Amino acid sequence: MKKKGNVTRCQNQRAKRYIVKESTTLLPFLQKVLSHLSRNAVKSVLTSGNVVIEGNVVTKHNYPLQQEQVVEIYKDNVRSEHSLRGLMILYEDMDIIVVEKVSGLLSISSGKEKTLTAHRQLSEYVKTSHPKNRIFIVHRLDRDTSGVMIFAKSEQVKNKLQNSWKDMVKERTYIAIVEGNIQKSEGVITSWLKETKTHVMYSSKKPNDGKKAVTHYKVLQSNQNFSLVKLNLETGRKNQIRVHMKDIGHSIVGDKKYGATRNSIGRLGLHAKEITFKHPSRNEMLHFESQVPDVFLEKF
Repeated sequence: MKKKGNVTRCQNQRAKRYIVKESTTLLPFLQKVLSHLSRNAVKSVLTSGNVVIEGNVVTKHNYPLQQEQVVEIYKDNVRSEHSLRGLMILYEDMDIIVVEKVSGLLSISSGKEKTLTAHRQLSEYVKTSHPKNRIFIVHRLDRDTSGVMIFAKSEQVKNKLQNSWKDMVKERTYIAIVEGNIQKSEGVITSWLKETKTHVMYSSKKPNDGKKAVTHYKVLQSNQNFSLVKLNLETGRKNQIRVHMKDIGHSIVGDKKYGATRNSIGRLGLHAKEITFKHPSRNEMLHFESQVPDVFLEKF
């Protein structure tokens, strides 16, 4: 953890990160960055499942590495978290677990997917310490949205965070890639959100006709076809950013449900980049950050 003012900036303390400088295969790369270990010891680190690449455990000696890829090497013995799929634990203590979720992974089960969800995987993870341990979801990310999420380890902590969400969460920042060139470099979108019988959210401009939603946006980069946008939420309504981007005529890339005409990046162009909040048990502000997916930046 690092202190910046009165905010603790948290990073994954269980792994060392290495950036690949040139294309190679995994075993030679590990031998180079772990030069203090013998060849057999390096092989043991690899085969034990302590190497994670792009959120996935990799054990193949000849796994190909490309320039700029990030390789994470865990110093501890094999832990159950290495079996997590599409999740990376950024921080954990007695009260909370903060994770980074990939696009395509459900936050919690639906009728179609009951096994491979963030909630289910973390539930199994905490039970490896004690079979009565439980996990509680504090807030959700849409299935195809990637980024930072908070889970609680008790119902009491969950309720405290949810009931005091506006007071405890000081900042939530998303990055989106949207269709078209947004002419106004920054602004505030306000509407009242309602839901159809088919679970599609839409905006009403009539005050108090639905749940009030406020989104602040700032254009970071743009060209003729796309804009990269930073978004900060005053409220956390269902599909809020997706609806508001549609409202201003710039749907999120890949968001067919809310007006996108194409999917040129192979996923929904929305990422939960940062969250700053007060720890539920300590008088301390915590800050977590997730790197913007490379595919968002390639269009610029």
